[in-house]
Amino acid sequence: MPTRPRLTPAMADVRRAVRDALALALPETRGRSHPNPEGEASGDAVMPQDAPLVLVALSGGPDSLALAVALGFEQEKCGVRAGAVIVDHGLQHASAEVAERAAEQARAAGLSPVVVRRVAVTDEGGGPEADARAARYSAFGDVARETGATAVLIGHTLDDQAETVLLGLARGSGARSLAGMRVVTPSHASTSARSPALVRPLLGLRREVVAQSLADQEITPWLDPHNTDETFRRVRVRNTVLPVLEAELGPGVAEALARTAAHLTADADYLDARASDALRAALTPADALDTRVLVSLDSVIRLRCVRMWLVSQLGQPQLSSAHVAAVDELIMNWHGQDALNLPGGSVTRRDSALETRCSPQSPAGIAV
Repeated sequence: MPTRPRLTPAMADVRRAVRDALALALPETRGRSHPNPEGEASGDAVMPQDAPLVLVALSGGPDSLALAVALGFEQEKCGVRAGAVIVDHGLQHASAEVAERAAEQARAAGLSPVVVRRVAVTDEGGGPEADARAARYSAFGDVARETGATAVLIGHTLDDQAETVLLGLARGSGARSLAGMRVVTPSHASTSARSPALVRPLLGLRREVVAQSLADQEITPWLDPHNTDETFRRVRVRNTVLPVLEAELGPGVAEALARTAAHLTADADYLDARASDALRAALTPADALDTRVLVSLDSVIRLRCVRMWLVSQLGQPQLSSAHVAAVDELIMNWHGQDALNLPGGSVTRRDSALETRCSPQSPAGIAV
């Protein structure tokens, strides 16, 4: 039997984060596994036969690979079955080989099933990063439904959260964008399908801690060359903006930005609940929006209501504030405008109703 690496602080932090996130996302699984009397190692456990399947969204990079390895180790204790979904965008040289190597590492970590899915990234008008992301998340939803997975685990870290907040500030985004990413985004139903829950166990950990957990186990990740390509805004934020802020303002900027996101989440949740109530009142049996209901709403609630509707109809979670404002013009200043073309489809007003038409490749059904 191969010897297990000695537990280090970084490994312990990542494993604890996985346990805590799954307990939050799937509380019904807690305590369902039991010790294996025939186990050769301390801590071995047996899962119930109906244990839910969860998938790691694995690229082979440090963050997702560390998450996959930790989940493979913790799956019995958490009462889940661990698998992986690997998306090959076909955008880089030897991407198929990278995907297969990631699949081999997932199997070595005890994950099953391991699904490699090749996707075509189409131009949806959101830019290369957003288009690749839309294709990737669509594939996550498809594979989760095919395998019966309850949740997809994403390897975003505290650094990713800080970068997301800064990018939201640069776009002039509202509180929901500045609230960043959630540890758990519940399962979401669209007009076409139901998406799995999204779970981000590593949001409280710095990127270097996650990478160290792999180094401590002598596991080598794939290093995505796009992560050093300064043509991408997120890379510039990561490699230039955040280091300058740390140098000028002192250490702890990333942690402060992550705390800001957490503080804004409660406010955004309250406003989103109000908007969800308004959306139900405005939604017609044909999934159109009744503008007569919307015109009397406060703009804070109305704009959220419009965004929720667009995401559910078009499957594009990265719609900009400008996109939502353009649709709001059809509600508040209607004078016979033509259809609006948006990422994922179009919006048209007919009398007092807003209607959507999806693009053929629109990846509806993923909530983020």
